[in-house]
Amino acid sequence: QVQLVESGGGLVQAGGSLRVSCAVSGRTFGTYYMGWFRRTPGKEREFVAAITWSSSLTYYADSVKGRFTISKDNAKNTVYLQMNSLKPEDTAVYYCADQNKKPAISARNPTLYDYWGQGTQVTVSS
Repeated sequence: QVQLVESGGGLVQAGGSLRVSCAVSGRTFGTYYMGWFRRTPGKEREFVAAITWSSSLTYYADSVKGRFTISKDNAKNTVYLQMNSLKPEDTAVYYCADQNKKPAISARNPTLYDYWGQGTQVTVSS
């Protein structure tokens, strides 16, 4: 079992920056991807970014590429999402998620993630 706790959300003006964190605890030895997703009311979960747990390969949605950076600190068992040049359309609840290694894996498919945090609200004002 893996537990994920997000923090660091808040209110920021357009063009500003924010870093959200995801503290990971429990049985992480099976983790392959750590991902960030976001959801706005009435919309499906949207892939934002992912990182492989062992090799730190990164993946980004086109909408955030060049503005967001995913990283991790293995010593602290924490995954970060640094968000720069924020836009009002980035407003959402941001969730981190853990995907175990299994025959079918995908960094971008939320249905293949096994564990989810409770989410943290990010609001970007115009």
